[in-house]
Amino acid sequence: MYNYDLSGRNKYYTLYSLIRDDILRGKIRGGERLPSKRAFAAELGVSVVTVQLAYDQLLAEGYISSKERSGFFAESVAEGLKKQRPAAVKKEETKEGEKFIIDLVHGNTPPNMFPFSVWARLIRGVLSDVGEHLLERVPCDGDKQLKRAISAYLYRSRGIDADPRYIVVGAGAEHLYGVIVQLLGRDKIYAVENPGYGKISSTYALNGARFTPVGVTDKGIDISVLENSGAFVAHVSPSHQFPTGVVTPVSARSRLIEWAKSSGGYIVEDDYDSEFRLTGKPLQCMCGLCPEKVIYMNTFSKSLAPSMRLGYMVLPPELYERFLQIFSSSANFVPLFEQKALAQMLDGGYFERHINRLRNYYRTIHGALIKKLAALPEKCEVVDTGSGLHVIAKFPDAKSDGQIKLLAAARGIRIKCLSDYLLAPMAGVEGCAVINYSGLTQELLSKI
Repeated sequence: MYNYDLSGRNKYYTLYSLIRDDILRGKIRGGERLPSKRAFAAELGVSVVTVQLAYDQLLAEGYISSKERSGFFAESVAEGLKKQRPAAVKKEETKEGEKFIIDLVHGNTPPNMFPFSVWARLIRGVLSDVGEHLLERVPCDGDKQLKRAISAYLYRSRGIDADPRYIVVGAGAEHLYGVIVQLLGRDKIYAVENPGYGKISSTYALNGARFTPVGVTDKGIDISVLENSGAFVAHVSPSHQFPTGVVTPVSARSRLIEWAKSSGGYIVEDDYDSEFRLTGKPLQCMCGLCPEKVIYMNTFSKSLAPSMRLGYMVLPPELYERFLQIFSSSANFVPLFEQKALAQMLDGGYFERHINRLRNYYRTIHGALIKKLAALPEKCEVVDTGSGLHVIAKFPDAKSDGQIKLLAAARGIRIKCLSDYLLAPMAGVEGCAVINYSGLTQELLSKI
């Protein structure tokens, strides 16, 4: 009935957008009954949770209404609103028949590097040892064993002395971004890095918050602009900014903390790939410098797998108390057996051995990639900070970013440029390709 393509990564948001647009266009008429969540999920080939999240957002924005025992119904939309509806954003188009051998945009950990045998053994152990306790309700902030394990790991790996009480476990970064909005308020302005990871700003917007893009300099987010932006929250990635790769020096970190103190606001320190500093030791976290003003967050998407929707954040005590006030009656979205297995992986040292193995692997891939880029017939300058799993390749002689992508496509390589990650116009980003090498193998490298 509904010929919707949900092939995008964020399925519930894609479904929400498609239904909303059909209501605005009048394709779904006011009063029309929508399919039940279960039937719709079966028709689209997605989970019931995906449909539930899409319906919840439509309900919150008033596009549909719910009648007990009757289902969900589309609301009538005024003609004025229809005329004001923004034009749909065009999806990135690919030439017919064009196939990419190498994807340097969406890099996933190579399958041979995932610790399948360890994970399977831990899962079996949890099922055997924990038993009936797996059927119990999970606390809203996560399993206590996992919270303690994350606390100990943060101290060993990042020097963060985090009280386990103030750690909140959630279903990935996007879920935690939404929780942050609930804690700090939809009426606040959230400053995000430009260029930056688009899911951050889109998730804030989806949760009803306002965001303002702030340019990234060679020292991280432009604090001079931030100070005059009216923002209450600054969402930053100081250890390795995506996509520029900039590492924020301690002087800029100190100034950023002073901004938070003087403005009464907060900093969200997104440490998403800090484990992969390939040279030297990881940099000190801002959370350790000012725990009362910094929300530290990380996920296991890069270190284990994106499909493992498991992340965490360390909240200042004041915000943790607010979290309990808002979410104490809510269940945690991460299955308990996965939390227990991950806790044992951290406590048993398996996770750190896995990370060390990945670092060694990526050092080899990184070195081979740099040699490949240096051997290209086109003039190429690599910007590399030794952190994270992507580098910037500058092509000073390229006529446009489109030309760079076409040349890559001719070799069967899919890439994006810095300009593709802009949230607002910004000069000085032209001619720079973002090379995400987390999914590369030696076999794929030989084809470049």
